[in-house]
Amino acid sequence: MAIDWDKFQGELDKLIDEAGDKTDEKLAGKISTITHLTDEEVKRLFPDPADVKKLAELMEIVKREGDRNNKINQIVTNAEEFGGIILTLMSKFV
Repeated sequence: MAIDWDKFQGELDKLIDEAGDKTDEKLAGKISTITHLTDEEVKRLFPDPADVKKLAELMEIVKREGDRNNKINQIVTNAEEFGGIILTLMSKFV
C-alpha cells in the first residue's frame, strides 16, 4: 500500500499541535498504522511529539521511491536531527 506522505505529514502535524507535552493516543495510533510498533511502544519510545515528527520524516525518506544512495545521503545530511531517533529504534532491536 502506497502512503500519501504529504497527507500523512499534514495529519501528523495537526495531531502534534494537539498533543501537548506527551505523545497522545491519536498520535501514537497514527504512527503505529504504518509501522510494526504498537501504540504503547510508540508512546514509550517517543514520548515527545517532536520526536514522533522526526520519526515520520525518517520513515518518509526510507519508504519513498528513489535510489538507496540518495536516501542514505538525505539521512546523513540530517544525521543530527535523526540521531536520537535512530538510537532509540536501534535500542529496541539490540
